[in-house]
Amino acid sequence: MYKSKRYAYTYKDEGKTVADLLKEILEDAELPDLEEIVIGPWGGECWDDTEEGLQVIVNGIVENKEKFSQIKSLFFADMEYEECEVSWIIQADYSKLWEAVPQLEKLVIKGSTELALGEIVHENLKHFEIICGGLPSHIMESIQKAKLPSLQKLLLYIGVEDYGFDGDLATIQKLLAESDFPNLAYLGLTDSEIQDEITEAVFDSKYIDRITTLDLSMGSLTDKGGQILLDKIPKYPNIKQLELEYHYMSDEMMEKLEALPGVQVNVEDQQEADDYDGELYFYPMLTE
Repeated sequence: MYKSKRYAYTYKDEGKTVADLLKEILEDAELPDLEEIVIGPWGGECWDDTEEGLQVIVNGIVENKEKFSQIKSLFFADMEYEECEVSWIIQADYSKLWEAVPQLEKLVIKGSTELALGEIVHENLKHFEIICGGLPSHIMESIQKAKLPSLQKLLLYIGVEDYGFDGDLATIQKLLAESDFPNLAYLGLTDSEIQDEITEAVFDSKYIDRITTLDLSMGSLTDKGGQILLDKIPKYPNIKQLELEYHYMSDEMMEKLEALPGVQVNVEDQQEADDYDGELYFYPMLTE
């Protein structure tokens, strides 16, 4: 575990700005001993896309990189629904961050609105996670081209079109085919309304016989996807963990998957489809 500290302003911190928050971080006597920094709500509104947004914090880390040379983990925009809906979070451009923190091992970003990653080149990053209601195709393209030789865990919330996902199954297939993460052990493609199709796609990818954890949780996984897993998981003894929490599978399918030998299967939080005039609707866990 990293020695961690969360920096945030609440509704009680009226009048505080993101520049004030950056100043507090830079002047914090604890900073030299920290290994992880979590950025929660900042001054103003999370949906503020002016110069008073999260970019101030990202730029501040880049411009003062010597003060962050010990930081191994960063989480940007750690907010609950009550603080700011994920689709409202205005994100930042991380293009210059990669070079500024070469020692970084973990990066978690919440929100995809106005998010930019630039050219991703980083020797030491092991864990990369994006939590959002819709992942834009230009972000997937940046990840697809990323040079992350140490990456062990990739967790992406795919989301839905109304909240930023402008790709399709082919976009995800291309990400799987053209990315190159030789040490990947945890593959998470989650929170999708095409979770069954993604399930089929991962078994055609080069990562399927390398990973130890397959995460297809938080999406619209039905018995169709469950049957694919039931048929194919036994062929890959390297997979020891199957994360399927929040799904639309039947009790029977859940029982069959839980009975798979040698695999720990999480099928918690079973959902029921909404029925409108005989048509069924399946929703991912996180959208707005």
